[in-house]
Amino acid sequence: MSELNFRINKNKFYNGLTAAARAISSNSPMPALTGVLMDVKEDEIHLIGSDADISIEVTLNNAMDQDLNLSVVTPGSIVIDSRYLLDIVKKIDSDTISIEIIDGTLTRFSGTNAEYKINGYRPEDYPVIDFTEPENKFTISSETLSQIISQTIFAASGKETRPVLTGLNIKTEENNVICTATDSYRLAKKTVAVQAPAFATTVPARSMNEVKNIFNDKDVEVAVSPKKIQFRSGAYVLQSTLLEGNYPETDRLIPSEFSRTLIINRFALIQAVDRTSFIKTDNMPIIRMQINSADDIVISNKNQEIGESRESLKAVSYDGEPLDISFAGNYILDAAKALSTENIRICFTGEMKPFILRNDNEDDSILQLVLPVRTYN
Repeated sequence: MSELNFRINKNKFYNGLTAAARAISSNSPMPALTGVLMDVKEDEIHLIGSDADISIEVTLNNAMDQDLNLSVVTPGSIVIDSRYLLDIVKKIDSDTISIEIIDGTLTRFSGTNAEYKINGYRPEDYPVIDFTEPENKFTISSETLSQIISQTIFAASGKETRPVLTGLNIKTEENNVICTATDSYRLAKKTVAVQAPAFATTVPARSMNEVKNIFNDKDVEVAVSPKKIQFRSGAYVLQSTLLEGNYPETDRLIPSEFSRTLIINRFALIQAVDRTSFIKTDNMPIIRMQINSADDIVISNKNQEIGESRESLKAVSYDGEPLDISFAGNYILDAAKALSTENIRICFTGEMKPFILRNDNEDDSILQLVLPVRTYN
């Protein structure tokens, strides 16, 4: 067990710990994985958090951040429970914090007047995590990556009955990266023009949400292998395992011809559906939409035990025969919120067939699909 002794800027250290700790699960069966591994070299620190599926490494050194004020007296390693570690560092009473192993795994945290001592875990008890970068890689802006995740990940399944549907499917096709999420009842698809090598993989939804939380100001390098996906930018590396199984051929679910097209104000639709979604059947707001013309649209919701809600809407335009269709209100809310234009296009093929929502402009990079619900009104 090597000793450890270093000083570092408190706030910079806390920010790094917070990022690494995002990968940690509080109910991990392996005690060491409830902690952050602090691996201190002569001129830098590696902070690692993991739940075995997601692993995050944060590298801190004076070359990357001159305000870090890192001073290493003695290199070494220790694992400290993330709950106590974050609390101690946050509350220490100085701008600089001193950390030193004083006996075995007993570690002292010192500020100006405050001092904490806490027992950690031996670094030998922490699993070895291979952060080697896969060769298959491409670069994407953090803004685009965040947009992809925001516009798709909500459609992934929350149920483990089909594990592969609990993630985001990412594949390349010609000069595009295509990202798809579905739970079999709805689908969200985003296509972005990015030069990338050929691959197809499915990443757990939780991993993608953490990517959105961590990478928000620089280009991100994405590297993929058959076993893992890795996101790198600046001081941060997030690595995730992949979901096994064949992702369904979702393209065949998307209609190519439509019999009716509704163009409607996005915010007006969101408000109307939200207002009537308080009535739930089997914990799901089932919304009925009756369209006779652009000026005659009725949104309603009815439950014999609770009551009913009814609201009239007007659209920008409607092309096609009258339509009476029902759907899960929260699915429409999620889909409409993921779009960005003032007005949106909703294209229907029939009362019991999937319909799609798109931005009402030339941008067809984002598509939302929803399956209707059979009701007996």
